Amino acid sequence: MRIDIWSDVVCPFCWIGKRHLEAALEEFRVTHPDTPVDVVWRAYELDPSAPRSTTAEPGESSAQMLARKYGMSPAEAEAGQEQMAARFAELGLEFDWRSARVCSTFDAHRLAALAAEHGRADEVDEGLRKAHFSDGEVISDPDVLRRIGVRAGLPSDRVDALLGGDDFSEHVRQDVEVARGIGVQGVPFFVFDGRLAVSGAQPVEVFGQALEQAAAGTA
Repeated sequence: MRIDIWSDVVCPFCWIGKRHLEAALEEFRVTHPDTPVDVVWRAYELDPSAPRSTTAEPGESSAQMLARKYGMSPAEAEAGQEQMAARFAELGLEFDWRSARVCSTFDAHRLAALAAEHGRADEVDEGLRKAHFSDGEVISDPDVLRRIGVRAGLPSDRVDALLGGDDFSEHVRQDVEVARGIGVQGVPFFVFDGRLAVSGAQPVEVFGQALEQAAAGTA
């Protein structure tokens, strides 16, 4: 079975959805030990216009972005971020929303594509999310991306070549175009075996049902 997941590494619902899927997969692998599952991460940019900073200089905070984008008061935006942090905590995740900064994720997606080529997709995905949500790092900063990539086990020369050029740029753009082509309007978006779509950070039970349907060929 193959699961394609369109996601952005600065999307809080995407990390929640990932954890819910992981919990469903853990149970599914117990009951279906002979059914291999291949998870493929696909790029999606929530805000293609976000600044592609090449430094760690702090930019707009996530609360400031929400207030601007949705016309909220600062207090409303901060309350929403506190609620999201509480949801993170329930899953053992940390969201330091006061430190999280808005930035482009294009190069982060390029790094993720390189990681997939080396079988380190999950390690880099987790590193990127932790850097943004928990550590308040600017994940468009090449130094941050290099550290994440090397720490995840990627060859340092390949990471340097990626950050110094445009490797996997077309790969990222194609992922985004495919998402548009199949009608994806938000992330996370999961497609099981190219047949069954699940949108959003659904409960563990919903992912479990999707896995069962895909395995049975009833989607």
